Amino acid sequence: MSDIVSRFAPSPTGYLHIGGARTALFAWLLARSQGGRFLLRIEDTDRERSTQAATDAIIDSMKWLGLDHDGDIVFQSDRVDRHNEVIDQLIASGHAYYCDCTKEQVDAMRETARQEGRKPKYDGTCREKGLGAGENRVVRLKAPLDGVTAYEDMVKGTIAVENAEMDDMILRRSDGSPTYNLAVVVDDHDMGVNHVLRGDDHVNNTPRQILIYRAMGWEVPRFGHVPMILGPDKKKLSKRHGALSVMEYEKMGYLPEAVVNYLVRLGWSFGDQELFSREELIEHFSTDHLGNSPSVFDLQKFEWMNGQYMQQADPDRLAGLLCDFLSREVEEEEAAKVGKADFAKCVPLLQPRAKSLIDMLEQARCFIVDAPFLMYDEKAVKKFLTPEAKALLEELAPRIEALTDFTQETLEEIHRQFLEDKDIKFKVIAQPLRVAITGKTKSPGLFETMLALGKDQTLARIKRACEL
Repeated sequence: MSDIVSRFAPSPTGYLHIGGARTALFAWLLARSQGGRFLLRIEDTDRERSTQAATDAIIDSMKWLGLDHDGDIVFQSDRVDRHNEVIDQLIASGHAYYCDCTKEQVDAMRETARQEGRKPKYDGTCREKGLGAGENRVVRLKAPLDGVTAYEDMVKGTIAVENAEMDDMILRRSDGSPTYNLAVVVDDHDMGVNHVLRGDDHVNNTPRQILIYRAMGWEVPRFGHVPMILGPDKKKLSKRHGALSVMEYEKMGYLPEAVVNYLVRLGWSFGDQELFSREELIEHFSTDHLGNSPSVFDLQKFEWMNGQYMQQADPDRLAGLLCDFLSREVEEEEAAKVGKADFAKCVPLLQPRAKSLIDMLEQARCFIVDAPFLMYDEKAVKKFLTPEAKALLEELAPRIEALTDFTQETLEEIHRQFLEDKDIKFKVIAQPLRVAITGKTKSPGLFETMLALGKDQTLARIKRACEL
């Protein structure tokens, strides 16, 4: 097993959206591709905004996507004592100090610096005062005043920041709570995380976190920052672009493997290949192939990709998922009347054309209802179920009924013979027959549809159509 340990550390202040899911996926692949460990930490120290519902949704989303984690989930709120312990160590070693400057004083320092053309930051007023603990006092890191903090980003290459550009950041607030930058460093160190792959909104945090690592004498992990996802208009991804929570995609009937495949292709490539099995992703993934430019979320391409996975999926699995979706929209007793076997007959016919499970369910409705309950498209009935067409259907029905062997071959033969006897083209009877047995003008192949419905249901629908 590799010594690589990566992690995903979301904040449960909202549901897991598609951008966060992609970050989790990259971090998961980084570990799995090297036989390493992937950890999950919930950063729930923001008590006012963190919710149990969001925590549960994050965990459910990870499970649905198949991003399994090693070991127990770590909750940051359980580790506040440990965070404060490290802060105390930094104070004792001279790498941190107490500060009693008020917010107003700090704002004034920054404004003065801004007016003088300098970096607006805390000016170190309390740096050498030797203050002790006290009411309304914060603890600040005693950062280096000169030199450079540099690291080799796994995605962006070399990143270097002049230490003079960074101020003595707060490690502990006046209410005694540790800050994010301190907590994340302590947690990553204690969990053994040595590879941090995250969104590039954290790029500015990384040099500051490196200073904490060095002050504690800890080994600094490798960092990598992936660019954000943009909408088709090249603006920040929003709900109108598809920036929904992960479980919303589940509700819309998309397959998790399609979501994973599409997300990984937003910023990662392996030649010209578009479709990847999970095993192929693990085999081929490397941070060397991560792009350094923002990716564009294309809903049409996403739907195309999901369609590809719908075509490849096990029909039995899809039939089970359709049962689940049906149970969400009708009463339990109604849903119980339709079983997996009912869907299994039509799923193979619908796979080439369905873009999602919701789409497939809509197309499957005409297969799972009894003839008396089939819904007919009024326009289709008016256009195709004319008196002449009904007369032809009434003549065709006894020939279908007489079949003792109900197969595609026998259906094709009796229709061929019927057309020959009536001296008509297939198009004369095709659409009336389609509307009669499905209620609409579009369906899979006529004979395949009749086979999926079965002889009795086919005849019952033709009879009902003729009575409309």
